Amino acid sequence: MSQIEKAGKGRITREMKQVAKEEGISPEELRRNVRSGFAVVLKNKKHKHADPVGIGRGLRVKVNANIGTSPLHAELSREIEKLRAAIEAGADTVMDLSTGGEIDRIRREIVRRSSIPVGSVPIYQTAIEAGSIEEMDIDLYLKVFRKHARDGIDFTTVHAGVTKKALGLIKNRVMKCVSRGGSFLLSWMKVNRKENFLFEHFEEILKIAGKYNVTLSLGDGLRPGCISDSTDKAQICELKILGKLAEVARENGVQVIIEGPGHVPLNEIEKNVRLEKKYCNHAPFFVLGPLPTDIAAGYDHVAASIGAALAAWKGADFLCYVTPKEHVGLPSVEDVREGVIAAKIAAHVAEIAKGNELARERDLKMSVARENVDWNEMLKHCIYPKKLIELRRAECEKNPNLSRAKYCSMCGAFCVFRVYKSSGKNENHVRRNRFEGKGGGDSRKGGSRTGGKNSAHP
Repeated sequence: MSQIEKAGKGRITREMKQVAKEEGISPEELRRNVRSGFAVVLKNKKHKHADPVGIGRGLRVKVNANIGTSPLHAELSREIEKLRAAIEAGADTVMDLSTGGEIDRIRREIVRRSSIPVGSVPIYQTAIEAGSIEEMDIDLYLKVFRKHARDGIDFTTVHAGVTKKALGLIKNRVMKCVSRGGSFLLSWMKVNRKENFLFEHFEEILKIAGKYNVTLSLGDGLRPGCISDSTDKAQICELKILGKLAEVARENGVQVIIEGPGHVPLNEIEKNVRLEKKYCNHAPFFVLGPLPTDIAAGYDHVAASIGAALAAWKGADFLCYVTPKEHVGLPSVEDVREGVIAAKIAAHVAEIAKGNELARERDLKMSVARENVDWNEMLKHCIYPKKLIELRRAECEKNPNLSRAKYCSMCGAFCVFRVYKSSGKNENHVRRNRFEGKGGGDSRKGGSRTGGKNSAHP
C-alpha cells in the first residue's frame, strides 16, 4: 500500500512521522495533505537507506540536483563525485538523467550510494534500448519503468501530457521544444501518427508506480525554452492535461508532483504558480529555475536563483537547480555544487518571505555573529561554510602577522562594528590602530571573539 493510500485510510506512516518531525509540523497535518495530494513523501520501498523527503503544502521548499552521463561523457566515478557534491552542498534530492555508458549500472550505483531520494526519466533509456526514437513503444517503456522502480528510484518524470494536439500549438514558437523527453514524444507522434503512448497507457504506468511507491513527476515536455514562448497556449494546454492526469494518479493511489517552466519573465512567474495550483488541484509544483532572462549563459544559476526565489515565495514547492553549464554543456562536479548552493539560497530567501521562523532565526544568528565579528559563529549559519573558510584563508594569508580572528581586509581599522563600540573611552585605541595599520580588533575580555585553540577559523 502506497503513502497516499495509507494516508487515505487514516494511517500515519513511519516516513510521515520522520518528515513531520524534521519539518516541525504535526504528523496528522502531513497525513491530511498527503491524502489530499497537496504534499508527497518521496520514498521507494526498495530504497532502504535513503531518508524520506516531504514536498508540498506546509513543508520547506526543497532543492533537486540533476546529475548523469551523456553519450560523450559517461564516467561512473564522475557521477558519484557529483552525487557527493550535491549532498554535501545541501540538495534534498538528485535525479539521474544518464543517456550514455552503462545506464543500469550507473543508476543502481547512484541509488545505492545516495542517502537522499533519487529520481529518473525512463523515456531516455526507452529510446536508447529501442535503437531509435521512432521504435519506442509502451511495452518497452513499462519494462524500463519497472526496472527503475525495482532499483529503488523514488520519483520519475513521465511526459504523459504531451499529446498530438501540441504539434499544432508549437508551430509559432521561437523554440519549438526544449525538453528532451518532450522532443522524443513529439518526434514519435509525428512519425507514427499516433497519440502519445504514455498518455494512452497512463494507468498501466500507475500500477507499477503504486506497487513500489514511486512518485510521478508529471513532466512539462512543452515548457517554454525562451522568454518569447512563456505562458503560451502549448504550455497551458499541457498543464491542464497534467492536472487531469494528476487526479487519475491520486485515484489510483499514486503520489504526484507537477513540473513547471522553464524560461519565464519575472512579471509572469506568480501567474504560472497560480495556474499550476488552479489546474492541478494544489499538487506540489516542481520548477526548473525559472529563468527570467535568456542572456545569462555561464551565469544561468544566478538568473535561475532570482526566478526561483520569487516562484517559491509565491507557492512553488520544489526547485530544480540550474548550473553555470546550463545551455553550455554537461555540468562538472563544481558546477553541481554551485548550482545547488544557488538554489538553496533561493529556497531560503523564499522561506524568509513566507515567514518561516526557523529561517528568520538563522538569519538573526548570522547577524549577531557579524555584529560581534565572530567568524566561528558565522560558519555555523552561512549557506556553505567551506566557501567562507576558503575565502577567509586566502584573505588572512595576505597579512599573516595580523590576528586571524580579528582581521578583515575590507575596512581594517575602520571596521564599522568596532569603530562604534570603541568610541568614547576606547577612542585612542582606534586612532592608534589606524595609524599603525593594525586590523582594528577589540582585545577586551568577555566579548564574543574567535581565535585560540578551539577556533574553526582558518
